[in-house]
Amino acid sequence: MKRDFGRRPLRLDRIFATGPLYFVTFCTHERQRFLAKDEVHTAFVLFAKRGDEFNVAVGRYVIMPDHVHLFVRGGHDFRLDPWIGALKQTLAKAARLYRAKGQIWEEGFFDHVLRSNESYSQKWTYVRENPARAGLVKSAKDCAYQGEIVYIDRA
Repeated sequence: MKRDFGRRPLRLDRIFATGPLYFVTFCTHERQRFLAKDEVHTAFVLFAKRGDEFNVAVGRYVIMPDHVHLFVRGGHDFRLDPWIGALKQTLAKAARLYRAKGQIWEEGFFDHVLRSNESYSQKWTYVRENPARAGLVKSAKDCAYQGEIVYIDRA
């Protein structure tokens, strides 16, 4: 009997009936500080609002000078790798780095699927405080480069 390992195991469809909720972080190469700018933030929001083209919903996010944190939920046919690649390309273009010599981004990205016992709101609170912990703003609410594109229900 031939097995098809190219598709998602059936048990995951029962666990993630609405598609998994990912917590994603990606960084600039050697922590270059070019992301916390109005034009990069605008490009991020416009890209994220096109989520239906990719079968993905972007929830909460924080853009730091050298990395991005975001929460996304994709449909069962959603592939995170190419979507993050397209997002990185969009942000580099907005920062006017798409023709830059050398590496712009660290390879890959960190992603974590939030399990049923993990709290989206607790993770968001931690992420949201990043700009204040880094000394970029006095309070998390003062960060101009954060928000929520669409509400993502944890259930």
